[in-house]
Amino acid sequence: QVQLVESGGGLVQPGGSLRVSCAASGILFSLAAMAWYRQAPGKQRELVAAITRGGSTNYADSVKGRFTISRDNTKNTAYLQMNSLKPEDTAVYYCLARPLYDPNDYWGLGTQVTVSS
Repeated sequence: QVQLVESGGGLVQPGGSLRVSCAASGILFSLAAMAWYRQAPGKQRELVAAITRGGSTNYADSVKGRFTISRDNTKNTAYLQMNSLKPEDTAVYYCLARPLYDPNDYWGLGTQVTVSS
């Protein structure tokens, strides 16, 4: 059974930093592309950042230069380091796994990130 568990969300002031984590089980993590999405109230879910099996990354324009996605295959965990946070970054952040060998995508339940003074 595939499980993705996000953690590390919370309340942070504008300009602050936060790191969210996604711990995966039930998949061959090193063979999966990983991504972070977010969904703000009343808005569609959007791609924030993605990382391939080989470590190549891409980012939404709105977070380039502020967010960094990474992965640790020894811990089966993906990370999203978020710096210079803005109120518009407030959303539920979801982790997605896309295994090379599986036609399905897998989602976590999300972690809330709130940027407010």
